[in-house]
Amino acid sequence: MNQKANIIAVAGKGGTGKTVIASLLLKFLTEKGLGRVLAIDADPATCLPSTLGVDVEKTIGDVREEMASPSQVFFSEHMPTDMLIEYKIEEIMINTPRFSVLAMGRSEGPGCYCLINDMLRHFIDKLSARFPTILIDCEAGLEHLSRRTTRDVDTMLVVSDPTKRGIDTASNIKNLAEKLQINFRHIYLVLNKVTEDKRVKGVLNEMVKNSGVELIGTVPEDENIRTFDLIGKPITELPEDSKAVVAVREIFERVS
Repeated sequence: MNQKANIIAVAGKGGTGKTVIASLLLKFLTEKGLGRVLAIDADPATCLPSTLGVDVEKTIGDVREEMASPSQVFFSEHMPTDMLIEYKIEEIMINTPRFSVLAMGRSEGPGCYCLINDMLRHFIDKLSARFPTILIDCEAGLEHLSRRTTRDVDTMLVVSDPTKRGIDTASNIKNLAEKLQINFRHIYLVLNKVTEDKRVKGVLNEMVKNSGVELIGTVPEDENIRTFDLIGKPITELPEDSKAVVAVREIFERVS
């Protein structure tokens, strides 16, 4: 019987830097030496692969469209449909020596995708059973929760920038998860892009207190991230003494 994977999900509203946080968490997970990590990019923007330094040519969204389009020669009379879907998912997954990446891609277009989505979910779950750890970079906002595409997560990190909107979104994510009875063993708030302004910190502390989400750590603004984003260099190659690396490592040690 397969042991259940440890699942870590990173969520938050757009622009908070959640993909940067997810990238650094993957770096630390692979360094810990607990086996290959499966990184799932569940955000339609598909930004995680580039921050990891890998190229993704096709996504689950592309497979879904191929299956739904009668113009695509997808099915084969020589191979059962379930085996073909499993083959397609394996084909689009990117493998590196220490981790694998699977990108979900865009959401559904017009038409009914219920059966297709159920089949895809089944094979992603089956695939996930081969990995001791799964890291999910969720799409921005609350969509992944409202559609219940995030299930049985061990640790959910909700990333917010130092703004009331971001912290309110984090609080809404926690409340919606409880309403939908989604199973998180732990849910924490991560404040990203925090400045050294003491007055701002005082206001933030009050907002965090009122949010009802436990703060697990803060990540300061890091000029190295802007530089890496500008030239397209993988975030996982940030210097070890970079402010964000130091801060996210401390968060990782608290949740691992």
